[in-house]
Amino acid sequence: MFPLLAVVSAMPLWAWAAFFVFIAAMLALDLGVFQRQAHVVGMREALAWCVVWALLAVGFAGLVWWWRGPETGQQFLAAYLIELCLSVDNVFVFILVFAYFKVEPRYQHRVLFWGILGAVIMRGIFILVGVGVIARFHWVLYLFGAFLLYTGIKLALPAKDNDEVDPSKNIAVRFFRKHFPVTDQFHGERFFVEEQGRRVATLLFIVLIVVETTDLVFALDSLPAVLAITSDGFVALTSNIFAILGLRSLYFALNGIMQLFRFLKIGLAVILSFIGVKMLIAHWVPITTATSLGVIGGVLATSVLMSVLIKAPPKKD
Repeated sequence: MFPLLAVVSAMPLWAWAAFFVFIAAMLALDLGVFQRQAHVVGMREALAWCVVWALLAVGFAGLVWWWRGPETGQQFLAAYLIELCLSVDNVFVFILVFAYFKVEPRYQHRVLFWGILGAVIMRGIFILVGVGVIARFHWVLYLFGAFLLYTGIKLALPAKDNDEVDPSKNIAVRFFRKHFPVTDQFHGERFFVEEQGRRVATLLFIVLIVVETTDLVFALDSLPAVLAITSDGFVALTSNIFAILGLRSLYFALNGIMQLFRFLKIGLAVILSFIGVKMLIAHWVPITTATSLGVIGGVLATSVLMSVLIKAPPKKD
């Protein structure tokens, strides 16, 4: 059987259907009811949605724990925490993207909604294919481990953030501009408009392309990270989706106070390096899921606490 089909068939069809129906209903409720009119998402609203998505994830983890046992429940929580860390790193880039293009705050939610919806589809394909490939070629885990270790070390080093969002270096944007007419102006929350009898893309759609391609890069980290925790396709995918769907609210909650979490990227680097080492030595020194969960939670809590307690040095004029 083709690996992807084997991964999907490992769980009852009703479980997959129930999960995706629930996610679709939540997205429809979000966009169709709470976000019907474009508006600036305030801190209180963003925090409320952060709590909602976190509670839903914890509730789902409890369901998995009860249904499939403590080990699987711990795998879900560990994978969810890792994806949450990577999502916070996404927020840094989103802030740069919106600042670069000068996107009005009231239109940012629309970009993030469709961008993250695309991310869910991409991550779903990547994870299910990845689980299937690992089931057939176990040695791929060592490549993933080496890649995560490299990524963790690279993340700990200083980098120039502006290069990440430069549209002149974005291959997808250049390709789209070459094959489709684009106006370098915003038209409210619209992605396409009619100009001189032809359909053209707005600058807001270019922003969406940048967001989508940026998440594609982050997905390369996400795939090996989650597969280091679990080879269960259902757990890997559902934990990933829960973390991604809370990303929009996380962005609006953290935007403007990201300086309070300046050690979070270092914490993420430590976590990715730990997971990479875990994959590389798994054959000789297996590390339990409970230990991984403790390390991930401890590093995350420590990095946030250090960011709050240790004040940043004053900027030199």
